[in-house]
Amino acid sequence: MDCNCNKEKRSYHVGVTEVVDGKIQDVFCFNFGGHHDLAAMAARAEKDFDMKQKHARQFVLGMRLLHHALKKYPDNEKFAAFFAQLNDFKKQLKGDCKC
Repeated sequence: MDCNCNKEKRSYHVGVTEVVDGKIQDVFCFNFGGHHDLAAMAARAEKDFDMKQKHARQFVLGMRLLHHALKKYPDNEKFAAFFAQLNDFKKQLKGDCKC
């Protein structure tokens, strides 16, 4: 993916709702932030990986949330091996980008 190393702090709000018997119910919601432009990343994933827009958005959001959560627990041995593989995968996706 192309590199956009804009380090501007961004804040996102994620909300998950469930529809049960035609009624919308909140499941959970939370905020998270970082310097990544999720919209730009999804657009690049859609183009670079030939993904449908919906899947590119799911992919980018999933990757960012997973990385964001796992890096909060660097000493958790249950996450250690997977986190290392996730970081390697991210580096491959980013190429020469140092963001």
